[in-house]
Amino acid sequence: MAALPLPEYEPCQEFDRRSLVSLVQDRVPAMPVEEAFVWFNAVAPKGWRVELIEGEIHVTPPPNGEHEEFVAEMSHQVAVRRPGKELRSYTGIGLYLPGASVTGQVEPDLVIAPKGSFANEDKYHDPAAVLLVAEVTSRSTGDNDRHKKILGYARAGIPVYLLIDREAGNAVLYTEPAGEEYEHQEIFKLSKVVPLPEPLGFELDTSEF
Repeated sequence: MAALPLPEYEPCQEFDRRSLVSLVQDRVPAMPVEEAFVWFNAVAPKGWRVELIEGEIHVTPPPNGEHEEFVAEMSHQVAVRRPGKELRSYTGIGLYLPGASVTGQVEPDLVIAPKGSFANEDKYHDPAAVLLVAEVTSRSTGDNDRHKKILGYARAGIPVYLLIDREAGNAVLYTEPAGEEYEHQEIFKLSKVVPLPEPLGFELDTSEF
């Protein structure tokens, strides 16, 4: 099938998920979800996140300031508490999670991995080197972070999944991936210290959020 022309739009501050869907509906014929995912990626304005999770396309608007402050503080604490340990914090890195969907493409809020783990031109990367993924919930996408993403991260064998649940006021630490779940889960109130296991081996102070 020949490539279809992409729909045109005028970017505006009031652009929302409904607007994005309206650009594509009735223009895209029935097609595999991975092809529709490419379309949504092409028309999404800069700063919007398009993910394919468990076979469903999810479109997320740019995060608010509080969300970004949480992510920035986590990145800062990694740098301060693990200086010289060759660990890096990555934001905006795409991961390929086999089995999570046809394409298994997600973009965690934060990824911790050894320096140089993503030194190629791929947009979505093998998660083998990843030590921790973290998600900071938003009201519109929190259920994905609490449920669907856990399956993909556990299947990929990512050792630690840290969920910062702003709505619940908790930090949830998932460790020991086995199959489609993590065998160990601990819940900490935000404002408490979260001990991250080796090979991370430092405490995350959520009172700084």
